[in-house]
Amino acid sequence: MKTSNNKILITGGATGIGLGLAERFLKENNTVIICGRRADVLQEAAIKFPNIITKQCDLSGEEGRIELYHWIEKNHTDLNVLVNNAGIQNWMNISDNDFYAKAKNEIEINALAPVHLSNLFLNLKSLNTIINITSGLSFVPLAKVPVYCATKAFLRSFTLSLRYLLKEKNIEVIELIPPALNTDLGAKGIHDGHPPVNEFVASVFAQMQEGKNELTFGSSKDRAEVNNNSIGEYFSKLNP
Repeated sequence: MKTSNNKILITGGATGIGLGLAERFLKENNTVIICGRRADVLQEAAIKFPNIITKQCDLSGEEGRIELYHWIEKNHTDLNVLVNNAGIQNWMNISDNDFYAKAKNEIEINALAPVHLSNLFLNLKSLNTIINITSGLSFVPLAKVPVYCATKAFLRSFTLSLRYLLKEKNIEVIELIPPALNTDLGAKGIHDGHPPVNEFVASVFAQMQEGKNELTFGSSKDRAEVNNNSIGEYFSKLNP
């Protein structure tokens, strides 16, 4: 992927990894659009980065995703990069009374939204790159966040297939595989002891510039490599 002179949409781009990617893409001379549910957080991002374009939206349902696509189609017809970054993480137990409600919301945002948005945005003739944010937990789950891990494993599998399916359209599909980072994912304070987002972003940008399409960092590198060594051959056999 070329890392400059793009028009990029980053879902969930007002905080955490999304905002870190937005900042770096801006520095690399890209036009960056971020979307999210909270107007106040989007406004904070816009104050910090005056060149950023913001759009308030809710990706937890079909209506919000379709509305976002039509807004892009109308106002940013030259958008060429979609970053499926929006995600939530619930620390919970299956015996919790609200387990199913939380699980359903997590599946909608973490799994169904990137599938739906990928399908919608393929209608843009300018689209040439889709970036999906998965997780080191795609490979080995942390049982305290059971549905989050399952959705990231889902998204990783979908990304592998998407890359294969879009090859003939010359659309690049990139997977970013972060380990735990110092963000508020899950809740404030849970990840305070983990590496900062800027270190992760610097690493994955260097890998993008090298032409890689699976970008890892820290502990996610070992987990991805072990997995790839075991499935790469079988994937090729199933998908000649």
